[in-house]
Formats: sequence, structure tokens, C-alpha cells
Amino acid sequence: MARLPLIDRRGLLIAGGAGVGLVVAWGLWPRAYTPNLTAAPGETIFGAWAKIGEDGHVAVAIPQAEYGQGSWTALPQILADELGADWRTVSVEPAPLNPLYANRLAAAELFEGLFAGAPAAFAARYAAPTALMLTAGSSSLRAFEGELRRAGAAARVLLCKAAAKRWGVDWRACVADGGFVSHGGRRARFGELAAEAVREALPKTLPLRAEGSGALAGEPLPRLDVPAKVDGSANFAGDVRLADMVFAAAWSAPPGGHITGLNRAAAAKAPGFLMLVEQRDWVAALATTWWGAHRAVEALAPRVSGAPALSSKSIDAALARALATPGVRLSRRGDIEAALRGRARVAAEYRVGLAPHASLETQSATARFDGNRLELWLPTLAPGLARDAAAAALGIAAGAVTVHPMLVGGSFGMGLEPTIAAQAALIARAAKRPVQLVWSRREELARDPFRAPAVARLTARLGANGTILGWRAKIATPASGTALAQRLFGGDPATRAALLAEGEGDMAAVAGAIPYYRFPAFALDHHPAEIGLPTGYWRGGAHGYTAFFTESFLDELAQAANSEPLSFRVGITGEPRLVRCLSTAASLGGWEGGVPGSGQGIACHSFRGSHIAVLAEAHFEEGRVPVVDRLVAAVDCGRQINPELVRQQIEGGLIFGMSAALGAPIGFERGRPAPARLGALELPTLADTPDITVELIRSDAEPGGVSELAVPPVAPAIANALHAATGFRLRALPFTAAA
Repeated sequence: MARLPLIDRRGLLIAGGAGVGLVVAWGLWPRAYTPNLTAAPGETIFGAWAKIGEDGHVAVAIPQAEYGQGSWTALPQILADELGADWRTVSVEPAPLNPLYANRLAAAELFEGLFAGAPAAFAARYAAPTALMLTAGSSSLRAFEGELRRAGAAARVLLCKAAAKRWGVDWRACVADGGFVSHGGRRARFGELAAEAVREALPKTLPLRAEGSGALAGEPLPRLDVPAKVDGSANFAGDVRLADMVFAAAWSAPPGGHITGLNRAAAAKAPGFLMLVEQRDWVAALATTWWGAHRAVEALAPRVSGAPALSSKSIDAALARALATPGVRLSRRGDIEAALRGRARVAAEYRVGLAPHASLETQSATARFDGNRLELWLPTLAPGLARDAAAAALGIAAGAVTVHPMLVGGSFGMGLEPTIAAQAALIARAAKRPVQLVWSRREELARDPFRAPAVARLTARLGANGTILGWRAKIATPASGTALAQRLFGGDPATRAALLAEGEGDMAAVAGAIPYYRFPAFALDHHPAEIGLPTGYWRGGAHGYTAFFTESFLDELAQAANSEPLSFRVGITGEPRLVRCLSTAASLGGWEGGVPGSGQGIACHSFRGSHIAVLAEAHFEEGRVPVVDRLVAAVDCGRQINPELVRQQIEGGLIFGMSAALGAPIGFERGRPAPARLGALELPTLADTPDITVELIRSDAEPGGVSELAVPPVAPAIANALHAATGFRLRALPFTAAA
């Protein structure tokens, strides 16, 4: 493709070729990177984010994975609103790997508090140069709203300039709306103008619409991904079919172990069996169908050596040892030792168990390797990391790997891990033909980097008027943030050095434990625990358990101070938006003060720039089985691009948090997780779903994170409700009949 010269000092670059389309880049983009979108016949490419077809359709390139959170709707909605597109003509496609789409905010949110207190600096250093495209940390909207608005505005200006040139008028007098550019009684479709538009130059200052002035801003527009999911035409990784493709199932040894024996003869009898691919710590069987491959793996009956004897007791013992040793002070305010000296001290110990990701779609990947180049089709939240892992496994350059991101059937953080990409690549090389690898539920649970377990010992001292004079939190939990960073970026020397500089404490592992309440003295200690299992990121990160600790302890302190739990919180909360959430949830839920017998509990949390309060109503059934009757949530997440998406995510987060509170605990048998099926996790069903009310508080603040927001406060709200119902305090997650 011939490259034409720069035509203005703003850095407008025009390049073109037959059937390929035109590329426009402007000075708003990093100078070192150029867009690499491809166009279908009849499409014109507008920069890194949009294409417009001759028929008027607008295709928006989105770097974020779609796993039900709505990023493939909210992000195109931003560009379409600024552009003036007709929503009925808007579609979305995955963006190609390119540093232009690096998500610096997600990198910072994912490793909250790591890297010497400067996660943003780490993200800027690492994210852009390595095309670190991440879907994590409720960051999609916050990370890309500005870029998408500018991209939509730039395309709108170019279209208006093309129309103005046709009509001999001032382009500033032209209006782009509903997929047309109009001036007076004349109008032209976007598709008619696109090819001419990219030859125009952008002004020095890009005119943006006033926020909320577009026809699509703040509207509950229908999701773009739903129709295909409803009619079955949406393609997930398991739907990929390639010529000469075979299927694979895998079995892995427990962490630290290696395989010492296999019943190969039994595996060979499985229907359609083709071959085995053996590694030190895992084995895969290939067959003409996945069921045949799975039967072969099951027949192998692998024997393992070297794995530590994992059990729930060994994990509890590791946490207890860690809590008994001196911790690492990560945060402090005032003189905590002096504040806790004297009477009126209250102490409590809480614990949470391992939590699995357990999405409906288990990990899967299809790989095709021709000896030089590798293609991967997989559901991933980090396509660049998947590419790098596969390349390293095969010993080839990352540039020789093409990743095709697929729709994701749930993830909750599991999709960050690139393990299956590397495994599929190795199997495809051994098979010398395309291979589709799908982990069984048993295999995924065995390889799950669970949400870490934790034990917290909280101590506070109350003043004569019921105020909190000091608060100390000591939390024993694995250094999950550091471990995840090592797994994802361990090949980067600067990252390794930064992690070493952090010392033993891990702020990401106790994120959310610094209360947003006001008291003069505070201290937070992390007690790193070695439990013998890898732990990773789980929806909401450490906030999922630190909010349980904080909000449960607040209720205990309110009781000790003879104070009503809601007013106790309001009196020490320094965030007006959070206070409004509390008062709104209480009003909607008919708060009765959390008095004994009411069965009502309340909890709140501030997270990713958003605020939420949850009121729960719950009771115990016979056998001390907890049942949730009602959940009421009040949410202030700032300006809302699509209120319906916000509501969906809050409702989903409430159910997710409830499932973590009421599901089955994770035990171990012979070093592997005891649950082997989704049903064994005892997740809530439709019949268990309580009455749910969500109130979205109108706000002009900048958008905050939403997809993880509702998870942290649910468990403490339920625990507080159950205590109000019976006087019995649950201090361990999940809440089981034996807890």
C-alpha cells in the first residue's frame, strides 16, 4: 500500500488501496502507533475506532471483551452519540491488537496499590508499549470514553466537511444526526460521504458536543450483542470449526506435582481416540469428538508425585500461622497504639474461604499452527498476554501469533490467565493439525486461581459518646496481587524489579480494607500467607472480603455503642454521595433500624469512583440454613451512558455476591478441589433469587466503575440481616448451615 505524504501539521495521514479502505490518524493519537483496522469491501476506515460502509452502517472497533457486562453496547453508544449515528445502523467488532487500545486504567486498577504506590506509572510504562489490552477493574467506560468521544467527533467533522464542500456551505453550519448530514433542506447519508470525508483535514480544535446533548447519551438503548445470543448465531470459542480439526481434553496435576504414571492402554479404547500429548504436569488426549477426548483423559487415571497435601485444614493452618507472625504495615493514621489503649475495646475475627470463578463457559481455545505461524481463537480478557504466552510456549516471536478474541461466556477474572492459550498452542504443534481444547468443569476447578482465602482480626476502641477512637485491621491472606503480576508480567525485568521493591506486603491483596469512615487513628497490617495454591483476581478483587470485614465489624461496633446501624454509619461517613446511597436504600427498603427480630441489615461501599448501599432482609430456615428474602440497592455511579446496562450489572452483582455468601465451601480431596461439577458449588438458582430493587441516583459526576460495584456489600448486608433476625453473628464466608 503506497503511503501518501503528511498533508497538515496536525499529523493527518491518509493511506489507501483498492478494496482496503482509507486510514485516518490525527495528532490525538500517539505518534509511534498507527491504526491496523481492516475494512470489508465498501467500508471506509476512520482512524482506530470506526468504519463507515457505503450502505451507511457504522462499525465500531472495541478493544474490550464482551462477557455480559455490556461493553459492546456502552462503548459504541459513546462514539455513535458524538458522531450522530442512527443506532439501528451501529455494529461492533473486536479491535485488533495494537498499543492504541492499551488499557492503562485497568492495569492500575488490577494491581491496586502495588508498584511502590504508583500503579498508573507502571501501567503507562508497560501497558502501551506491549499492547496491554485488558478488560478488568470495571474500567472500560472510564478508560475509553474520552477517546471514543474524540473519535466520533473527528468522524462527524470530516463528514460535515465533505457535505459542505458538495453544497458550497460552511461545514460548521452542517448538522450530523440520525446517520445523515444536513443543511437546510439538503441532506446526505454518512455512507455517501465517507470516502470523500477522509480526504478532509481536521481543525486545530476538535469540537465536541456538550455532554448529554446527543440523541443517544444517557438512553437505555438495546444491547448490540443480545439478538445474536438469543437466536444462537453468536459465535463463542466452542463454536469454532476448522478444516481437519480435532478435539482435546486435558488433565493437570495439583500445584507443585508431576505426573508419574498413565493408563495409556485404557485411554486408547475411548471412542475416536487419536493420540496423547504429555507434559510433566499435564496430559491431553485428542479424539475426533470432545466427548471421546474427555473419556480418554478420564481413563488415563493419572498417578502424581510431588504435590503438597492440600486440604481445608492445611489452608486454615497457613492463615493462622501468618496471622500469628508480625505483619507488614501498609497504611496508618494517627497513633493507633495510644488510641487502642484503655477500656471499651471491641475485637472480632472474620474469615473467608476460597471462591471459584465458575463461569458458565469453561476455558477453551482453538489453535492452528503451521510450523511458522500460530492462530488462536479464545475467550480472553487480555489478548496480548495470551499471544505472548502462546509464543513463549512454542519459542516463536509474538508477531507470529494471531489472536481472534471471541465472545466470553462469563469470566469474573479467570479470562486474564493465559494458561489455556499456551497449552492449546503446544497441543496443536504436537498434533500437526488444528485442535480445539476445552477444559471440563473438573479441570477448570483444578486449575482455578481462586479468590484468596483470608482471616481478619479487627480491633477498635469506642469513645464515651460512641465514636470510634481507633481501628486496627490485621489481615492474613496470600499476596494475590503480586502473584498475579508475576504470572502475567514475570518475563519483564522491570516488572520483576518493581515487585521486589514492594517488599513482602501486598496492597492489592487487602484493597478496600482502608475504611472510608472518619476516626483519628487507623492501622492496616498485611500478613502474607503461603497456602500452596495459586490465587488470582476475582470479581471485585480483595474488596469482596475486605468489605465483609469492615461492614460486619461496623455493625458490631454500633451494637456495642448502643447505636442504630444506619445512623452510626452516617455519623462517621465523610462521603456525601455514600450517605445519600445509605438514606435512599433505607427509605426504599423500609428500614426499621435493624432492631432484633427485624431481619434487616445494611452495608455500603465506595469502589472505583462509585458508591452503593445495600439493604438485605434475611432469615434462617430449619437447620440454620440462611435464606435471603429481599435486596435493595441504591447506587451513585456518576453520569450514566446507558442506565439499563447499569441496572443489569448491579442486579447481576447482587446475585453474584449472594452466591459467594451462600454457596458451598471449596474443600480438597487428594490435592484437588472437591467440587467437580457446577451443581456441586450449590450456587443460587432462580428459585433462590430474592426480590431485588435497584435505585440509580442521578449524578453529574464523572462515570465510575459498575460491573464489580454490587459484589462487596452484599455478604455483610446479609450477615447483618441474619444477626438482626436471630442475634446470631456469622463471621465466616460462605455462610453454611455449619458456619
